[in-house]
Order: sequence, then structure tokens, then C-alpha cells
Amino acid sequence: MLSNDFVISTDKSKIDITVVHDYLSKESYWAKNISLSIVQKAIENSFCFGLYKKQEVNKIIQIGFARVITDKATFGYLADVFILEEYRGRGLSKWLMQEILNHPELQGFRGWMLGTKDAHGLYAQFGFKLLENTGRIMRLSLLDAYSEISSQVNG
Repeated sequence: MLSNDFVISTDKSKIDITVVHDYLSKESYWAKNISLSIVQKAIENSFCFGLYKKQEVNKIIQIGFARVITDKATFGYLADVFILEEYRGRGLSKWLMQEILNHPELQGFRGWMLGTKDAHGLYAQFGFKLLENTGRIMRLSLLDAYSEISSQVNG
């Protein structure tokens, strides 16, 4: 259940890069071993949402994250969405999705896209569907995974 103990912000200065990098590089299936420098560059060049738990006065800790790759006019790609394990099951991912999709700077798009292996149920609640005509979608795949060596050298 949500309470006033949580806050969502698009202020990049609040992002705890260590939390984001640790989750993406160690816990995620999609960015395992990603380097710190790549995470920093991705954040710099994306519209980001941080989810935080309020601690004592004027102190917050990062417990979730999402970023939107967008031109802010026609299209958004939702990426790197996560809630730390100990905070799941409280409706936070739904709240984060609502905030992203309702953000004033992300309105009027022709469409949104995302990729997921295991969260179809969450995204379906917001109107996302599997591609109906995959014959139109093409991909240039240059890298399937981040190597451990890359992570150690760059991060």
C-alpha cells in the first residue's frame, strides 16, 4: 500500500548512481555487467524518474528507477525500470508507471515501446500490448550483453 513515505522525482541530481548501477549491473537480466560509465551516459541522455523512500527530515534513499528515451514530441521508449526487491508488492511500480505516462513533458506521443521478459501484466494494465505486426519492426543488434571485462574496465 502506498503512503506518504515515497516520492517520485525527475530531478537527475537526486539519482543515486550507485544504486542504479548496482541494480542494472548485478540484478537485471537486460544489463548484466553494464559499466558505470555507460549507465552515467544513459542517464545524462534520457528523461529519468527516480523513486525514493523518505527517511528522516530532508533525506531520501533511492528504491526505484526508470528512464524514457524520447524526443519529447512523438515517441518514448521505456527502459531500465526497476523497484528494489524489498519494496515490491506495494503498488510502487504502478504508481511509477502512472507518473511516467502522465508527465506533462511526455504527452501527445504517437506511441510508446518497451521490452520485458517478465512484467507483461504490469504494462498491460497501462495499455501496452505485444506487437501485432512484428514484420514491420527491425533491429540492428550490435551487443547482446555487457562483458564482465567491460564492466571492470569502464566502471
